[in-house]
Amino acid sequence: MFEVYIHVPFCMRRCGYCDFNTYTAIDMGAGASRGNYANMVIREMAIVRDWQERHGIVEPPAGTVFFGGGTPTILKAADLVAMLDAVRETWGIADNAEITTEANPDTVNADYVRELADGGFNRISFGMQSAVPHVLKTLDRTHTPENVEAGISAANAAGMRSSVDLIYGAPGESLDDWRTSVNTALDLGVNHISAYALTVAPNTTMGRRIAAGMLPTPDDDDEAAKYEIADALLSAAGLEWYEISNWARPGYESRHNLGYWRNVDWAGLGPGAHSHYDAPALFERGTARRGQADGEDSATALRSWDIAHPRLWGSAISEGRIPWAGSENITVEENLEETIMLGLRIRGGLDIARLGNAIAETTWRELEHDGLITVEHHHAIPTLRGRLLNDTIIAKLLESLD
Repeated sequence: MFEVYIHVPFCMRRCGYCDFNTYTAIDMGAGASRGNYANMVIREMAIVRDWQERHGIVEPPAGTVFFGGGTPTILKAADLVAMLDAVRETWGIADNAEITTEANPDTVNADYVRELADGGFNRISFGMQSAVPHVLKTLDRTHTPENVEAGISAANAAGMRSSVDLIYGAPGESLDDWRTSVNTALDLGVNHISAYALTVAPNTTMGRRIAAGMLPTPDDDDEAAKYEIADALLSAAGLEWYEISNWARPGYESRHNLGYWRNVDWAGLGPGAHSHYDAPALFERGTARRGQADGEDSATALRSWDIAHPRLWGSAISEGRIPWAGSENITVEENLEETIMLGLRIRGGLDIARLGNAIAETTWRELEHDGLITVEHHHAIPTLRGRLLNDTIIAKLLESLD
């Protein structure tokens, strides 16, 4: 499977909790402006495709395309459609592919959504975050629940699937506030809901306010209680968890996100976007991991990441260079560790057979005894407790590899 991710780094304003690679300026220089952004990404596609061909990488048509940000819908709908058309021309798009864009509810209306649908998009993910006004204010979000409802209605009318994202653990958010947000999301009738614990980065406005004592520090026990509330409410409504932070009715899972957890190939386009290639042709040519000594594990996959700043990213593209800030070859040992970390996040579980004898049978039995996993058909699946203590499971398994 092959996926394409397109990062749109522009936002109307930066939310106080956000530390993503986003910018509020209309023009960042070197061609990286809102008005010219689609053209720059399309040029990057050509450069990346040329790099793939020179390195013997032949990908199938894209099974999913995902526009994230930032705020992709800050651009004209025609720009998003133009980039999607370029993906089709560059790599092809598979029949019944999943084509998604994230959307700020403030930036779309029925006409905009219809233009996306007519251009080939079939899924839209709305950043709802909360349904409680004082929580939205703390998160520096300007939309209202009514904006979200209008967006969902527009998506339904256009025949698109829709999803909403929620954030729990904001300073001042009570358990009842969180229940209100989850129930409001369910009342929208969507078939997919994501719920993420708030991560406080020290370099953000919220991080600085918490450090100064102006806002309370998020509490781990509070966040765990809110996760359990979400899981109970969503499960009762017929949405099953399929990844630690994602719930969906059967058949409505995000195929693009599942691709990440399964470590498929994907091309990331745009400032700061990451790419991943599990391509034997790269290593048959003698590619060696930087600093790798004789006898060390050979590389099995390549990970790269684009230059983060849009101006420097744009300069590289204008010069015809692949705009990578760096890359790394992933060894067999590192790939094993990633297989463990990714597999234990999804409901399908970690295929124990893929690990060979790397993990002792007693370790699996201990994790089962502690109520952290169940083993079904040779797959280790985290329990609810295991989802809350996922880092503990992973640490124990990685330690047992030593």
